[in-house]
Amino acid sequence: MTSPVVRRATLADAPALAALGAETFTETFGHLYPPQDLDAFLEGSHSIDVWTRKFADPKTAIWIALVDSTAIGFLAVGACKLPIEGREATAGEIQQLYVLARHHNLRLGSRLIDLGLEWLRAQGQTPIYIGVWSENLGAQRFYGRHGFSKVGEYGFPVGETVDREFILKR
Repeated sequence: MTSPVVRRATLADAPALAALGAETFTETFGHLYPPQDLDAFLEGSHSIDVWTRKFADPKTAIWIALVDSTAIGFLAVGACKLPIEGREATAGEIQQLYVLARHHNLRLGSRLIDLGLEWLRAQGQTPIYIGVWSENLGAQRFYGRHGFSKVGEYGFPVGETVDREFILKR
């Protein structure tokens, strides 16, 4: 396997990001949901149209990680959209960070989050938030190592299922 390449994603990457987003979410969380809830969520969050709209938002930046031209991870950051009472007008958010499980040992998560944090700071988007499933202890430890701590919670809908999600802040 060649070393992963990480670069800013472009509109041409929307189909690859839609497929990778669906694959990584299903790989990580798919077992938690009835099929109809999972399908509804994936259509609403990881369709080509959804990714195309993200690229049209000037307050959003996306990176993609590839091995031999195959997408294996991605990061999307932008203005904070989490339901935070009194949220700062300049708040940024790590909106999505996923790497296929078979590539977790490559430190891509750290490479991607560092790029995203740097970009958000350069845009003046501070503080920075992220939503993390309450039972995803590995992700919580990862974000803790990057300076995030819990400041709240909310209900995250996946179809008709509503997950308990923690809000972390840096």
